[in-house]
Amino acid sequence: MNIHYTEEKVFTQAQIQELFLSVGWVSGQYPERLHKALMNSSTVLTAWEQNKLVGLIRVLDDSEMMAYIHYVLVHPDCQGHHIASSMINRVKEKYKDFLYIEIMPEESKNAPFYQRFGFQRMNDGVAMQLCNFNNKH
Repeated sequence: MNIHYTEEKVFTQAQIQELFLSVGWVSGQYPERLHKALMNSSTVLTAWEQNKLVGLIRVLDDSEMMAYIHYVLVHPDCQGHHIASSMINRVKEKYKDFLYIEIMPEESKNAPFYQRFGFQRMNDGVAMQLCNFNNKH
């Protein structure tokens, strides 16, 4: 598998929607909003197999202190080929001079994956979210 990585935001709404829906993420149901959000994000690293978008990681940062990894996703057809690992390592390198790089996995079962890259559970932290949409589509 020959994967090319880029921080250029050259993806289309349709490519983004297909990737997000392939992993069952509700964000894919809002392609215009998702595309606009990604275009306005600090860093969007994408993984491509030829002309097919197969992976994406999005980082929001404050330019100095904190970088927050918000999305990490890989198309199911391409999972198991170290694409997510490569993207995380690239983000860690880019933000190595920041005081914190944070991630909040949406499912606790994914925590061991991130621990392999040095991420640690916060001692007394708790994930919190306010959801402003109806998930019953």
